[in-house]
Amino acid sequence: MFAFVAALFCFYALGSGRVVRGQGAKDTRFLCTAIPVGANPSCPVPPMPMQSTSAEEEELKNTVMQLRETILQQKETIVNQLGTIKELTSKLSRCESATEDSLQDGKYKSQGSWRKDYNKNTMGDLPRDPGDTIDQLGKTMQSLKDRLENLEQQQMRANMSGASFPNELRDLLQRRLGDLENQLLNKVAELEEEKTQLYNETAAHRSRTESTLNSLLERITELEKGNSGFKSPEDFKISLPLRTNYLYGRIKKSLPEMYAFTVCMWLKSSASPGIGTPFSYGVPGQANEIVLIEWGNNPIELLINDKVAQLPLSVSDGRWHHVCVTWTTRDGLWEAYQDGEKLGSGENLAPWHPIKAGGVIILGQEQDTVGGRFDATQAFVGELSQFNLWDRVLRPVDIMNMANCSSYMPGNIIPWVDNNVEVFGGATKWALEICEDRLFDS
Repeated sequence: MFAFVAALFCFYALGSGRVVRGQGAKDTRFLCTAIPVGANPSCPVPPMPMQSTSAEEEELKNTVMQLRETILQQKETIVNQLGTIKELTSKLSRCESATEDSLQDGKYKSQGSWRKDYNKNTMGDLPRDPGDTIDQLGKTMQSLKDRLENLEQQQMRANMSGASFPNELRDLLQRRLGDLENQLLNKVAELEEEKTQLYNETAAHRSRTESTLNSLLERITELEKGNSGFKSPEDFKISLPLRTNYLYGRIKKSLPEMYAFTVCMWLKSSASPGIGTPFSYGVPGQANEIVLIEWGNNPIELLINDKVAQLPLSVSDGRWHHVCVTWTTRDGLWEAYQDGEKLGSGENLAPWHPIKAGGVIILGQEQDTVGGRFDATQAFVGELSQFNLWDRVLRPVDIMNMANCSSYMPGNIIPWVDNNVEVFGGATKWALEICEDRLFDS
């Protein structure tokens, strides 16, 4: 119908002779205009405006769409943040409950208590070992920090898109994370302290156990190697009845480097000529580092680094005698005691020479090489007991007390004990109570 009316209007315009000339056009053109139904064709009808969209309308439409997307993203972010807050609150509550339970239960006493308490799930599935627990707490903390960084990145994207991140929610999350971090740090510190305490207790217990076992092993060794007739480890003697080059005793311990010494022993011999060599100490490069010898018709001699001093001692009457010799590197001073009395002294015996370490002590033989190459003519014949050596010069009163049996002083470097003396070649150990035996001799 509208098209028909338009055609009539065009026909009327042709009949009325209205001509519209185009600008600059040579020919005549007719313009048809659509009019509403019932309108007067003679009245000029203004042309209908063409519907067009401008740039401002497009911008407004885009803004509306962006605001809608921002609102949806903001809603989704708020939902995620609320879930995170609930999760953090739940974990913090578990930490607090675990802390209260640990305070009520007290400190862990053993490794078993670690296993027992770690069965409680305080922050998720924590491992039972303290080291694994610390690693797991560190991973949890790192995960929370990563979440916070993601939230901050979302805030930055929201700010760039024109939306604002709620400050109250961000501050709440930061406070929650700060509190949780403090709780985790405190828990880690407690675990480290308890781990250190447990380690110290374990180390001390292990040390005590090892010490006890070593003592038992030493005692068992003494009982296995010792003579069951000895009342105490020092109550024995060694017997060297023949002048040979294969009967001897050996001290298991060696000497450190020394600048003074005192050596004491009980001797019983009736051999002649000369009692032989009660003891000798040889080191690599010097077989005569320390030697006490009576050879042939010569008096008893003390050798230090192959230097000789003659001692005014006489012990070849077949009775027990207590003999002590002292020496110091300062000016080479020496003293000789028999039965508690000082019978001689001198100086310039290997002055300023230190006694070398790492040698071998032989009882009953003189060494031509370290630990061997004995000469039968220099062998000791008789009995020997309580050979003790100190790394200092003893007082005369101490020597007298040992000689009259009023006291006994084991050597601080070489003590006379059964498990420290070995015998070879037919030499034997016998039980001895030296003071009673000496009284019997007299």
